[in-house]
Amino acid sequence: MALQRWTALVPVLAVVLLVLTWGRSLPGGLVAVVGLLLAGAVLAAVHHAEVVAHRVGEPFGSLVLAVAVTVIEVALIVTLMSDGGAKSASLARDTVFAAVMITCNGIVGLALLVGALRRKLAVFNAEGTGAAFATVITLAGLSLVLPTFTTSAPGPEFSTAQLVFAALASVFLYLLFVATQTVRHRDYFLPVTQQGEVVREDDHANPPSTRTALVSVGLLGVALVAVVGLAKGVSPAIESGVAAAGLPAAVVGVVIALMVLLPETIAAVRAARRDRVQTSLNLAYGSAMASIGMTIPAVALASIWLEGPLVLGLDASHMVLLAATVATGILTIVPGRATLMQAGVHLSLFSAYLVLAASP
Repeated sequence: MALQRWTALVPVLAVVLLVLTWGRSLPGGLVAVVGLLLAGAVLAAVHHAEVVAHRVGEPFGSLVLAVAVTVIEVALIVTLMSDGGAKSASLARDTVFAAVMITCNGIVGLALLVGALRRKLAVFNAEGTGAAFATVITLAGLSLVLPTFTTSAPGPEFSTAQLVFAALASVFLYLLFVATQTVRHRDYFLPVTQQGEVVREDDHANPPSTRTALVSVGLLGVALVAVVGLAKGVSPAIESGVAAAGLPAAVVGVVIALMVLLPETIAAVRAARRDRVQTSLNLAYGSAMASIGMTIPAVALASIWLEGPLVLGLDASHMVLLAATVATGILTIVPGRATLMQAGVHLSLFSAYLVLAASP
């Protein structure tokens, strides 16, 4: 009961603080308070996401958290682009690519690491995970790689017709995957035992009541709004720290993306500790897919009134990292089980991304 009161109170306090500090410059002491409430809102979001997931079951539970985080993330991207002018031309690209690397290497690597440490092998359904990863690859290729090579518009940009196609294709592929995951082939996305048998019940405990689940849905939304809003509020302090350290400005986007994706990271690690590695992979690849599938259509629509170019194409070093992620992901998924070796490879790729972000 005390935990429930804490997880209900912190998101509300975080939103109140967000309202009071919105658009203002934060002094050092207040930045510390914002950081504490930001961390509390993250933990509360994970708790409420798990309550909802327990009520609706997999794979709906992981879908709820992935979509909720991404919707607010997209709103934040569009807001920052509208305020940033020409300097925000590559913001959507940088944020989406950061989300892909964090989810497909960072979260996947951590989930496999925890699963392999517990059972020596992290076991998952290769059919469902492969379908999710194939969708991520296609979306990333259409939205982040092709603009570098097209010639209708100068630079790594899409022409209007190409951007419309990429937006429509992103929406279509994401909706098709959701239908596959939740309706036609739901069993492919359920956790499996070490023997490969599908686990249809997430826990032996009774699921929460409908009323409790609805309250958690509302508090989850409140907590995620607070997480993204407070992350934006502390971004000037992060920018100052990054500049003082002599790091590239792109590091700011990486730090904010890490904060925004922290609820999914914690939820994925917790699922892996309960031998639900499939749930962890649903969260990781679902978040990557939602990030691309929602961000590209949103910025395509926003480009109607936003001034300046919309840079989407990756540079050479990032394309190398993406290609390595694709090859490694395929080799990890095909067997349907992974060891510490695969976990280490994914985490190494994620570390390489962080190093190149700090020292391009």
